[in-house]
Amino acid sequence: MADARKYRDDEIKEIFELATSGAAAGRSAVSDQAGLTLAELQEVGLEVGVEPGRIAAAALALEARRDVVLRKTSLGMPIAVSRVIELPGTVTDSEWEQLVVELREISGARGQLVSHGGVREWSDGSLHASLEPTETGDRLRLMAHRGGALALNRMGSAGLAVGTILLTMFLAAGPSPVGLEIVMMLLVGMGGGALVSNMISLPRWAREREGQMEYLAGRIQVLLGRPPQEEESVT
Repeated sequence: MADARKYRDDEIKEIFELATSGAAAGRSAVSDQAGLTLAELQEVGLEVGVEPGRIAAAALALEARRDVVLRKTSLGMPIAVSRVIELPGTVTDSEWEQLVVELREISGARGQLVSHGGVREWSDGSLHASLEPTETGDRLRLMAHRGGALALNRMGSAGLAVGTILLTMFLAAGPSPVGLEIVMMLLVGMGGGALVSNMISLPRWAREREGQMEYLAGRIQVLLGRPPQEEESVT
């Protein structure tokens, strides 16, 4: 494994604040130290009466704030969401398998597993997860897209625009066959209906997927909250 991540002085203070609910004892014990690894922080924690598990959980909470959450939109509506999670350690094969189980439960699909060049991936078509090695550990990249949403937006916009333009032209030109006007109105209605359908369903879908990604981010951090001796045994 790459060299263990070292926390800066300000990060150390924040970790102890999180682990001790703001207790001054933890902060004063490390206020003059910088560049400590998680294992070293846990040793300091033991000296001041803070359990290693609380230090690890606080460090993971700090790392979670570095997550990058992104949305891809079409006409202002979300059609894809993603989350990038920088992990402080290397994920073992066993931990990856446990995460895959979570992914399968969330998606309701078995999905496909692929591994190449140190990158481990799982995908069920609309939901994709990849675990990528970095200098300080691993990076978990979660991505989801709403199949057909972009195409429906384009068809809806085209139908609405073309139908509106043609209907306006026919009405401005004077009396026209009733059947033709009805066709144009149907075209406008279908185009507008498609857009309204996406406007209602896509934000709800995006929130659901982002909630699932939030849950998975928490799960992988719990999996990585292992005892120091186990973390040091990973190569």
